[in-house]
Amino acid sequence: MTERALDLLDLKYPSLVLDIGCGSGLSGQLLTEDEHTWIGMDISSSMLGVALENDVEGDLFLADAGQGVPFRPGTFDAAISISAVQWLCNAESSDETAQGRLSRFFNGLYASLRRGGRAVCQFYPKNDEQKRMISQAAIRAGFGAGLLEDNGGTKSAKTYLVLTVGGGDLDQGDITGVVSGLDNVDVEDNRRRARDQVKRGHVEKKGGKAWILRKKQQMEDKGKVVKSSSKYTGRKRKDRW
Repeated sequence: MTERALDLLDLKYPSLVLDIGCGSGLSGQLLTEDEHTWIGMDISSSMLGVALENDVEGDLFLADAGQGVPFRPGTFDAAISISAVQWLCNAESSDETAQGRLSRFFNGLYASLRRGGRAVCQFYPKNDEQKRMISQAAIRAGFGAGLLEDNGGTKSAKTYLVLTVGGGDLDQGDITGVVSGLDNVDVEDNRRRARDQVKRGHVEKKGGKAWILRKKQQMEDKGKVVKSSSKYTGRKRKDRW
């Protein structure tokens, strides 16, 4: 799976790569063999301990990806994550939501990558709804995104979320023609969807119902508690004399 992720990254030169959910450092060993420099982050101190015992060459960082990616903006050329992103859908407490954890992760990942950078996240979606939730969280963070499934419909199916950061020689949005191997993939283009909404006349008015609902959804995505909507949401009150 790491080899497949590296094929999709298509790195042309030795790069600085972030390994999210690095575990015992198995993926990092392949990164080292390909002459890349890497930093691994994982929520499990015991797995990082195994990586240290294995004397991996990457630097290791104990962190919960659901709380963000704690690195300076533009630090990495690329990022990989193998069999980890689906765990972000598990809220750790009643004060958190899956949407909030995914939002913090993808926003932090987007910021940590240089413009024109790429990321590949292999994960095991529980169902199609979870697959959509994860890919949509990436798109809302600003990524151009494509979903690729190897051996689809079988028990050995592997799902890859391929992400690009706008800038450099990449055009954000539809990345089918940008990343090799993305033939016949499910591609999301948030800019095209926005343009279509404008053409159909679905332009939000500030303070209107659609605007309020979108703002509330953004707050929910950040893990905040929001008052439930009703038929009165966004309705203007009559002036009282």
